[in-house]
Amino acid sequence: MKNIKKTAVGMLIALFVAGTASAATVTVSKNITASTTWTADNVYRLEGQIYVMPGATLTIEAGTVVASDPDAGGSLAVTRGAKIFVNGTKDNPVIMTSTNDVATWTPDAGHPSGGNPKTGKWHEGANEWGNLTIMGKGLISASHYGGLQVGDNTKDPSGLNEKQMEGLTNADYSLYGGADDNDDSGSISYLSLRYGGKVIGLGNELNGLSLGGVGRETDIDHVEIMNNVDDGIEIWGGTVNLKYISIWNVGDDNFDVDEGWRGKAQFLFLVQGYSIDAKQGSGVGDNCFETDGAEDSDAQPVTTTTIYNATVIGNPIDGDGATVWRDNARVQYRNCIFMDCGEKIVRPDNKDGDGANGYGYNGTLSFADTWTTDYTVTSTVNACIGCSVGDFNHADTLYTVQTSGKLAEITDSVFFSNLYKDAYTDSDTYGVTVNGGSNPDKNNVVISGSDSKDAPIKSITRGNLFTSTSEKLGVLPVKSIDPRPANEALTSADTAISDGFFTPASYRGAFSADENWLQGWTAADAYGMIVKVETSPTPTPEPSPTPATTPTVQPTPTQTSSPETITVSPSKLKLKVKNSADVTVTLTDADGNAVEGDTVTVKLSRKNKKYITVSSESEVTNENGEAVFTVNANKKGNAEITFEADGLSTKLKVKVK
Repeated sequence: MKNIKKTAVGMLIALFVAGTASAATVTVSKNITASTTWTADNVYRLEGQIYVMPGATLTIEAGTVVASDPDAGGSLAVTRGAKIFVNGTKDNPVIMTSTNDVATWTPDAGHPSGGNPKTGKWHEGANEWGNLTIMGKGLISASHYGGLQVGDNTKDPSGLNEKQMEGLTNADYSLYGGADDNDDSGSISYLSLRYGGKVIGLGNELNGLSLGGVGRETDIDHVEIMNNVDDGIEIWGGTVNLKYISIWNVGDDNFDVDEGWRGKAQFLFLVQGYSIDAKQGSGVGDNCFETDGAEDSDAQPVTTTTIYNATVIGNPIDGDGATVWRDNARVQYRNCIFMDCGEKIVRPDNKDGDGANGYGYNGTLSFADTWTTDYTVTSTVNACIGCSVGDFNHADTLYTVQTSGKLAEITDSVFFSNLYKDAYTDSDTYGVTVNGGSNPDKNNVVISGSDSKDAPIKSITRGNLFTSTSEKLGVLPVKSIDPRPANEALTSADTAISDGFFTPASYRGAFSADENWLQGWTAADAYGMIVKVETSPTPTPEPSPTPATTPTVQPTPTQTSSPETITVSPSKLKLKVKNSADVTVTLTDADGNAVEGDTVTVKLSRKNKKYITVSSESEVTNENGEAVFTVNANKKGNAEITFEADGLSTKLKVKVK
């Protein structure tokens, strides 16, 4: 049977190649040393590990497909000092995948790939190409690995620590880490990463998206990982923030953190499953969230983060932890959904198996104390040497994400159908739940039983049981889901703060009641794995009869449909210092009608604020679907403004002369 499947796949690939022989296929086999743009009228194939070299910028246009051959060993790595701009949109995402995937797309002679990227069929697969890796100059704690010192790295936050990235083979160009938490490695929007994770060696595998020492000036939103041999996203140190992330069917942990990450995350959708028939950790999903604090555990910086609005769909058969804690990690989970999870909601692993010494080592806080200690408390163990308030490595500068509560907590969240005997044992111990039930003091709700009518999401359909060959682990894969909130998830007790990154959302989980932000750009949508959310304008009522002698004025109906497109005019802006100009952001629905009464928000990083300011943080669209902002030029340089509304975003580049 397996031989028949392989033959069928081979025939599909052959048809794909034959059908696109005349298309513009660009083979990328050399490192990118000068600024380059990849365009949507080509298909790009990576051969070997390709590096974007320091000083170079790679820009990828909306709608571009990067489809690599499984035998070519292709992957893409952005080095320290280089940048990448993935400019996907909801209607035209950037897709990085394998030719095996493209072979399942419906034939489309008008697309350079020969197929329609809005179509396709899920297949058991991973390790079919490499991944996307970004390396930055942010602070990392990487003093030790395997119990041994790493180079000249130290345990204090000197800013001198650096380390070679997992899965990359060129030691000259695979280092990450430094002294700049404001590092800007570019931006990523609407990117779908599929069937990746090349295995380099034992324990040396590529994740879907790898982020090493990436700083907070790097913008990442709307990223999907579908199937991967190792973790979905793994972050080593730095301060990068992430928003609107979907990770589905990966072979290890969905969201993995190491070496002192101090960024933020919101709207995460994690679905456990399997990618290939292999061991847990290399094919069968392991943990949902896995957070390591520091290497070694008493080093600084230590992982300190806040995560809002995650929807976590576990594997109820043989999944491991929903949240796993190691090596002094300090994490706040708020406004989340945890359902169908495996062994434990809170799993205190203590040590990561890489030689670190766990919680409580060398005078650091014990795991229990981390749950009862205020967020304002920072470690004095291996603190910066000789630094002052305001220095890049002072505690007040390193640890800014948490703004309330305790160093470790799970609050304002809902739990459902976590049926293992010890699912709530440790969550009871640390005050998340009480006797396996709700804890009103933490605004946590445990829904008893597993009746689908009580679920915190709209619906879920699972496929047939898969059992791995080597370990006999069982997986019930999610075949279809409507992840919008229901029942106890519809309303949260509190919301995220409005700080320029977090969005105050008054519900639990990653989705609002009337929107599924996966639609239109993800593999999950193309493969038919999510339930479509249909929206339509509110019908205009018939006018009441009036006497013929009385003139009737009909009001213009207010557009209530959801926006499908967001545009900004002008598309580029040039200003002289001290001058200003108006820009107009327009929202339209699927039929091209103006969307009135929607809020458009401005995202402007600290670096960009040096050069420009914007008249207001948000504006409401008028009857023409327009929101007008005034851009003021303060200082010579280049800046970028991101406008967002209902999960859509558009960017405006500003040059101040």
